[in-house]
Amino acid sequence: MEEVYHLLITLQDDVQSQQMAAYMRDQFAFLGIRTPVRRQVAKSALTEAKKSGRIDWSFVELCWASDFREHHYLAIDYLLTMSAHLKKADLPKIEQLLLIDPWWDTVDALSGVVAKMVLQEPTLKSDMSRWSTADSIWLRRSAIIHQLLLKEQTDTDLLRLILWNNLGTKEFFINKAIGWSLRDYAKTDPAWVRLFLTTYKDQLAPLSVREASKHLDHCSDLT
Repeated sequence: MEEVYHLLITLQDDVQSQQMAAYMRDQFAFLGIRTPVRRQVAKSALTEAKKSGRIDWSFVELCWASDFREHHYLAIDYLLTMSAHLKKADLPKIEQLLLIDPWWDTVDALSGVVAKMVLQEPTLKSDMSRWSTADSIWLRRSAIIHQLLLKEQTDTDLLRLILWNNLGTKEFFINKAIGWSLRDYAKTDPAWVRLFLTTYKDQLAPLSVREASKHLDHCSDLT
């Protein structure tokens, strides 16, 4: 995998790197490599890595120490590929990644890794509850969205608790995540989402209600 790390550097595109950095409010440096190219470059190496059956945390740490955001994305692609081999004891490592140079791009992608870990080890649900009250908005956002796309596998008791723990905030990234999680689950159980919106309408931010209602019938009493 380290060969891919170095290969990405040779593909640096200064024009695209400036555009990608600007999109992320110039908070991070980019090599200027688009996602399809990065994934194609890493495809064979990721296939071979999967055969090893173990997580190379040294490689993940190498990627995360890089100044270039594409290396962070490479580490996430790697962890997603290796998710079947992640153990309960690995969650603190993921938690640290969520707290290093956090922004929605890496946090949202890492939340997909978290989702797989929680499905494999349900006792990690208690950590999701803990994250939902953390000082870091990024841990809270990860807890809120980690059940995206789980459909019937969604633990609604956990979802309700996590969302309730984050009601009443003015933080954009939290309110957006609340709406996103409800909007996604509305595709599976719209009645559950309608009831949640009705029950907590006085505590939900308008942004959350708008996002959550996108797959529901128009509810004028909620906006």
